[in-house]
Amino acid sequence: MESTRGAIVSLELLLDADTEARIRAEWQVLADAGLSRLAAHTSPSNRPHITLLVRPSIPPITRADLAAVVDLPMAVTLGDPVLFGAGDRRVLARSVVPSHELLGLHAALHALTGDGAPDAAHTRPGEWTPHVTLARRIRLDALPRALTLLDETHSTAPPAEARSLRRWDAASATVTDLLG
Repeated sequence: MESTRGAIVSLELLLDADTEARIRAEWQVLADAGLSRLAAHTSPSNRPHITLLVRPSIPPITRADLAAVVDLPMAVTLGDPVLFGAGDRRVLARSVVPSHELLGLHAALHALTGDGAPDAAHTRPGEWTPHVTLARRIRLDALPRALTLLDETHSTAPPAEARSLRRWDAASATVTDLLG
């Protein structure tokens, strides 16, 4: 079975500027406490985002095809922190409330791009948990401190907006803006 780890392509929603700034502030608080390095990665491709699908490759899609299924901007609501993974290190993320519109967009993009790789099943409709990553490889014993810091940093804010759709190609480290 071919792994998606070598050649990963994903479709991602980018957020409005205010929401991106709020997530970056959470990244920075965790970084200042020595709990994450996301804030230190200053490449323009390192932006808060919601991953919609992950594949070894994505077939060519026209702007017209995308415009038929993607209606941006789209309101999204950030929720409580969530953990992914197993073992003594996890991914810490801010959950995204799965609205009817977001789930519809997710399903439509999967239908447009065809079935994904078996080892990327976590992004398939029915198995996907929308989120924005806050920290990777955080130790379980650091979680209480991280959650306290996030609780102190997170502000109640108006719903966020997904403003654009991009394609991330890990092999070439390139981002292509698709819509928005």
